[in-house]
Amino acid sequence: MDPQILTLLRSWMGWLREVFSPRTQDQMLTLLAGAILTPGCRTVAAALRVVGLGQTPRFTTYHRLLNRNTWSSRELARRLLRLLVSRLVPHGPIVVGLDDTLERRRGAKIAAKGIYRDPVRSSHSHFVKASGLRWLSLMLLAPVPFARRVWALPFLTVLAPSERFHRQRGQRHKTLLDWSRQMLLQLRRWLPERRIIVVSDSSFAALEFLASVRHHVSVLTRLRLDANLFDPAPPRRRPDRPTAPQRRSPADAR
Repeated sequence: MDPQILTLLRSWMGWLREVFSPRTQDQMLTLLAGAILTPGCRTVAAALRVVGLGQTPRFTTYHRLLNRNTWSSRELARRLLRLLVSRLVPHGPIVVGLDDTLERRRGAKIAAKGIYRDPVRSSHSHFVKASGLRWLSLMLLAPVPFARRVWALPFLTVLAPSERFHRQRGQRHKTLLDWSRQMLLQLRRWLPERRIIVVSDSSFAALEFLASVRHHVSVLTRLRLDANLFDPAPPRRRPDRPTAPQRRSPADAR
């Protein structure tokens, strides 16, 4: 790859590339340049082809960057969030979007896949199933100056495996709401001094989930018309009846 392009990408990435080791930084920048220039599906092979490395004998080195090499994706998400907030939302409340998406993948080696409702082809009266990976994403909703509108900029994405995946490995299954609560609490620890407003759809309109994060973030979601947002009434107590006055006998009067 052209050294001038790598130099430009190093200055553009800034402190984000410090998450990776010095041996893998150039590989990460090469894949980043390929992902920017690749039209259509952004795979590792497509990214290598567009930068002229489609026939390199060391193509497996770039695959290991995503499945073998050790680097903290959570630390990278924290740094990316700090960068987006400082550039786009330096003051005021921070609005984030919370949503899940289904990546349609097949194959014997994709163990975390499950069968879920297809949100695109399903309707209120027609239920369509789809097999794939379910991802949960937190996105910063911020106005972009050159776009003149609000963009959803993802900074933290978590894989939510199926229940069968955890059951086969003897692990405790974490539902979509469990992952959501953990992500929002992590977001609060990253930005303790800012007010956070979360926008989500009706999939996250669970009272237990809302109660667990109400003291940390403000959640805007669509509830059912008959949703009860109050505590159960205390048990009713029978009123104390006044006792009838006792009659005094003539002897007591004397």
